[in-house]
Amino acid sequence: MTTTNPLRAPLAAAASQLNLNLSEKQIDQLLAYLDMIAKWNKVYNLTAVRDPQAMLTQHLVDSLSLLPALRRHAAGQKLRLMDVGSGGGLPGVVVAICEPDVDVTCVDAVAKKATFIKQVAAELRLPNLHGEHSRVEQLKAAPFDLITSRAFASLLDFSTLTRQHLKPGAIWLAMKGQHPAEELAALPSDLDVFHVEQLQVPGLDAQRCLIWIRPKS
Repeated sequence: MTTTNPLRAPLAAAASQLNLNLSEKQIDQLLAYLDMIAKWNKVYNLTAVRDPQAMLTQHLVDSLSLLPALRRHAAGQKLRLMDVGSGGGLPGVVVAICEPDVDVTCVDAVAKKATFIKQVAAELRLPNLHGEHSRVEQLKAAPFDLITSRAFASLLDFSTLTRQHLKPGAIWLAMKGQHPAEELAALPSDLDVFHVEQLQVPGLDAQRCLIWIRPKS
């Protein structure tokens, strides 16, 4: 891993803006992950974004913006998190790198994407990162404390397809663009949307929000 990567300074600055206090090793791992996406992208088409600076902002920093909320919720607990429709591992891989106490399972219906996640876990030595090739509704797994997604599906589909995987007391954290009023209105009455949080993504001139949902008790 090299410290002369031109993306290092903007990544460190964005992390600092988000008050994440990442270690040098974590910055190295995030940059190595970005390099892996770029390398695999040539064959596997993990993302339509090709420019390294754009990938940094639209993928890495956008995923980092989830972490302050995740840390508030985790409050130092060891949690199991499922990232649904993870694709190239966003935000799941970013969470696994930055939060060693969170055990992250990235689920994708496309085999090559799950294979990529496994390769990232091996190369970056992330024992808390797992790739699962499955449709989420068919996945066999122990229930999770948190289920997240970034542009996976509508909130209705996201919650319906993954509900069986929620532990009692667990929540969904859905990353969205602008406030999804119509999607929120379509949710069933037995779900509680208990927080909608505007996210500020350093360097990104676009609306982002985080939707917190839980089943009503």
